[in-house]
Amino acid sequence: MTKKIFFSMVAVLLTLCTCTVKNPSNIKKTEWLIGTWEHKTSKGSIYETWRKAAGNELVGKSYVIKNKDTILFENIRLVHEQGELVYIPAVKDQNEGTPIRFEGKKISETHLVFENKTHDFPQVISYKKISEDSLKAEISGLRNGKEEQRYFPMRRIR
Repeated sequence: MTKKIFFSMVAVLLTLCTCTVKNPSNIKKTEWLIGTWEHKTSKGSIYETWRKAAGNELVGKSYVIKNKDTILFENIRLVHEQGELVYIPAVKDQNEGTPIRFEGKKISETHLVFENKTHDFPQVISYKKISEDSLKAEISGLRNGKEEQRYFPMRRIR
């Protein structure tokens, strides 16, 4: 009886350990995002900066610079949770600042797609690497019952 309990406990511990192991290969596939990217608009530039955090995580932020002041739009985490790559933005003045989770649907060295079908807008966030110094970000989904897409061509400035 004692051996059964011991082996059951070992089996449970091994299961827990395998569930929390992070897969660094998927994070490595996203490291081309690291740096500062600029999207120029008629009203000025929008920036997105990514850096590697401790462990297998990237952190990013979107912002504008207006009159030498930095105005933050969102903070983003790109992290493995329960074996999945998850994109987690917290947008200022939306959802009371609560982070929203988008599950990784496509992860490659050139294309990242994240989805949350229950979010109001967007439901899909993607990044496509065009070259070492350019990418196209896109947000899309249903908004007020109509399909909507917004594109953000960006170039690396650092």
